[in-house]
Order: sequence, then structure tokens, then C-alpha cells
Amino acid sequence: MIRDANKLEILLEDVRDFVRTVAIPNEDRVEREDQIPEEIVEEMRVRGYFGWSIPEEFGGSGLTTEELALANIEISRCSVAFRARVGINTGIGSESLVQDGSEELKRKYLPGLASGRITGCLALTEPNAGSDASAIETTGEPIGNGCFKLNGQKRYITLAPIADVFTVFARTETGTERSVDAITAFLIDRDTEGLSTSGSTPKMGQEGAPIGEVFLKDVVVNSSQIIGRQGGGFRTMMKTLNKQRINLAALATGPAIRLLEEGVRYAKSRRQGGRTIGENQLIQAMLADSKVEIEVARAMILQTARKRDAGQDVTMDVSICKYYATEMAGRVVDRVVQIFGGQGYVKEGGIERFFRDLRALRIYEGTSQIHQLNIARLLLKD
Repeated sequence: MIRDANKLEILLEDVRDFVRTVAIPNEDRVEREDQIPEEIVEEMRVRGYFGWSIPEEFGGSGLTTEELALANIEISRCSVAFRARVGINTGIGSESLVQDGSEELKRKYLPGLASGRITGCLALTEPNAGSDASAIETTGEPIGNGCFKLNGQKRYITLAPIADVFTVFARTETGTERSVDAITAFLIDRDTEGLSTSGSTPKMGQEGAPIGEVFLKDVVVNSSQIIGRQGGGFRTMMKTLNKQRINLAALATGPAIRLLEEGVRYAKSRRQGGRTIGENQLIQAMLADSKVEIEVARAMILQTARKRDAGQDVTMDVSICKYYATEMAGRVVDRVVQIFGGQGYVKEGGIERFFRDLRALRIYEGTSQIHQLNIARLLLKD
């Protein structure tokens, strides 16, 4: 749902300006330094990017699902690091709180998240639990006086090394292994005694968007820091991921658009055998296939976003979007590297960076295989 087309277009044009004049010129620097310079983070704060999905009453923009999808398509047409830096606050770093947080927690944390002065993250994945969230081993033991003691370890948590507040999922009932009704979501400040994080874990790509581990050793948390209700964490998480998977599909489509533009530009300028390579039909076929798949993804994402804004069940739709868009982005970047040939493989030019950066999209927020299973399960459901 688009509430005010003119207001939205002003926002989208501002994002296009940021991508064109700030983000793209700094892509190599961010990769080299493995961080986004503070002056650029501050510019994103001033432009209001951190609060897109947070309600206006808490200092955010309160974008609808469709508006947020369109904004995400634009912000992701540059190095993945830029959208990751703001996207956690506009996605999984705040959405559980927006969905199920108490009024007290919302007023305490959402204004800071919306302004970008606080960085959030969602700590779910563990050494022995990822796609199967019911397998989490982190425990939240009730110790009386309305408090819980948390112990466990989270892994591959985006922005964990720099986050200020963590949405942590823990098992709060004993003897209920594999039961999702025993999982509770806690909101925990970085300076809470017993909580620590690793440094940035070296990875294939996405430099500037650090991931790391979260360690919980006898972390005492009051029940007032529970998001939703005790034992309701899994349902909170699924509501968060249902929206985030639309976001992620949009965030996979933006880079594909950028890559296709780069591929078209190169095909029109690179000459072989006395003519541009774009005159070769096999090159044209790769460009055409990429364009078709991008438009299919875009249409699917916006349709699903509108359905969610209308209050319809989008459980299957979000899996379709996430699965198709992330796989599509992988196919597009592979074709564009092929079009560029040797120039697409070397560091100069940045095409190979997208090849590395986009690979992760098919893994997090549910692997492609998990979404295939989700779609099939819903199709076969009586």
C-alpha cells in the first residue's frame, strides 16, 4: 500500500542520490577497510534511513510493507554493506519489538533504533541450530523474582560485533527439547553483565557488514525484557521473518538491477571482432533472461507486500519471494560476470564483489532448500 505517492517518490529519489553520490564512490573503501566510515553512517542517520519501518510515534517513518520494499530495492543498488548497516534496524533488529514488544520496551528502544543512535541485531542462529530454530540450545532458566539466567552461544549474527541491543531467543522451559512453545525472546543491552561478542568473523564477501558470535554466560535478565510473552518467542520470530523475507527479496532485486545496468553498459561499449559484444545474440539472451527474471521478482515482491498490507496471509508468498529473488540474483550476477569475461573476474571494476556478496542471500533468513520445503508443505497441507 502506497499512502502518498509524491512523498514516497521524494524518499526514493533521496535514496537514489545517496547511492549514486555517496555509496557507490565509497564501495572500494568500505571493502578495503571492512567498515562503513562513521561520516557515512551519520549521513544515513540524518537522511532517516534507520527508521523506515518503525512507527512514526516512535520517531520512524512508518513505511508500509510495499513502501519499504520499494525503498529497499533502491538502497541495495550498491555494496551490500550499506543496506546491511541500516537494514538490520529497519528489519530483524527492530521488527520483533515493533510486532510484540510492550509499550514500555517500545518507548525505551524504538526511538534510538529509528534514529540510528542504537544498532540492533537478532540473535537466533547457533552452532547446532540454524534453519531449524526449534533446535536452539541457549537456555533461559527462571531464577525467581521475575528474572531469568541465560546461557548459550549464538553464531553468524549480522552486526553482532557493533550492536547495542540484541533480540535473543532462548529455551525457557526444561524437558521441552524441540518444542517451539518453550522459546522466549529477550531484548538485552550490550552492557549487560555476562554478554559478550566476538570480533568480525572473516567471510567470503559483504565486507563492511560484520557478523560475529554472541556469548551468554549467566546473563540475568528481568522478565520486563521479554518481547511478547514467555514461550511465545517462536511466533514472534516467525512474524518478524515473514516481513523480513519480503525485505530480503527486495534487497536481492536491487543488486540484480544494478548488475544488469552494468552488463548492458559493458555490452554496448566492449568491442570484439569489429562490433560490440552486445550485437552477439548469446549476449543478448543473457541480458534478456536477466531482465525478465528481475521484473518477475519485482512484481512478485510488490504483490506480496500489498497482500501483507491488506492483512492477508502471506506465509507461502514470502517463501516464494525469498526463494525466487535470491536465486534470481545469483543467476544474474553469474551471467554478468560471464558478459564481462576477464574484466568480471578481476578486482578492478567491482563486478566480482557482487558475485561474492550475493552468495549469502541464498543462505540466511532460511536457505533456498528450507523455502522449497516450506512451499511444498503448504501446498500439501490439508
